[in-house]
Amino acid sequence: MKIAIVILNWNGVTLLKEYLPSVVALSNNADIWVIDNASSDDSISFLKENYPQINIAELAKNYGFAGGYNRGLKQIKADIYCLLNSDVKVSEDWLQPIMELFQNRTDISIIQPKILDLKKPEYFEYAGAAGGFIDLLGYPFCRGRIFQSIEKDEGQYNDEIDIFWATGACMFIRTDVFKKLGGFDEDYFAHQEEVDLCWRAQNKGHKIRYCGESKVYHLGGSTLSNMNPKKTFLNFRNSLYSITKNLPASKAFPIIFARLILDGIAAARFLLQLKPLHCLAVLRAHFSFYSNFRKMYKRREKANFLLKYYSTTSIVWKHFVGKVNNFNILVKD
Repeated sequence: MKIAIVILNWNGVTLLKEYLPSVVALSNNADIWVIDNASSDDSISFLKENYPQINIAELAKNYGFAGGYNRGLKQIKADIYCLLNSDVKVSEDWLQPIMELFQNRTDISIIQPKILDLKKPEYFEYAGAAGGFIDLLGYPFCRGRIFQSIEKDEGQYNDEIDIFWATGACMFIRTDVFKKLGGFDEDYFAHQEEVDLCWRAQNKGHKIRYCGESKVYHLGGSTLSNMNPKKTFLNFRNSLYSITKNLPASKAFPIIFARLILDGIAAARFLLQLKPLHCLAVLRAHFSFYSNFRKMYKRREKANFLLKYYSTTSIVWKHFVGKVNNFNILVKD
């Protein structure tokens, strides 16, 4: 099986200098590509001068995460794509267990490794941790990370299990599956497009797997930090997009109504925390959702909807009211 490791870059020459060496040194028998979203820094010249063996797909403008990958991947021939953030440091033999899993399990279409925090490697990292799940209302969370509560890696997730979504920070996906799904939804631009892609994949009968034997270290927050109101806007809006697109109407409409109320509470909370720009971002997210609702509704899957999609009823209630911070405790409740 031919694998292509594909890094999306936008003005990230500093990250490429720091983290690309580990990818090159520890990714034998893999083609390495950088898709460049029209960077204005020295990214291209740095790559050509220092890594002539790396393939470069140069795009005409910044298409974001979704559009950048959709356009760049069309130029790459491989059986497996590894979509890898530019701020990820890989470990020795990180590819072997992933490739073995793909070879031994033809029913698996998407795989995520263990994602640890580069700055605090004994802890999981926010974006993906030990595999993604959602609750009844469509809120995403991870084994190892529930909202801002991060677990220490003590070997509790050194396993291999089915998950609901794999993080775009390090996602392995069969090329034919990515193409059949039509790639990422470019209206998301960035954030939670991988949740939507995985949800659509499962509606089509594909399996998504977590492989704890493989691990990488993610810096995180390199594109947009959690303190950036734009990230708040994208997360709130895109989550509503995914619910609209991936659930039957009988379930989607009541959940959207509940989410709008909870989002309003979140906006009020931001205001009380003296974060008015985040409060405004939630309101903007709702108006953007309203204006694009018809478009998203038309993109609904025509295949059978996955009715048992959630791992718990309300992660918001259990975390903020029940004070549950650990995934293993959460699923036992």
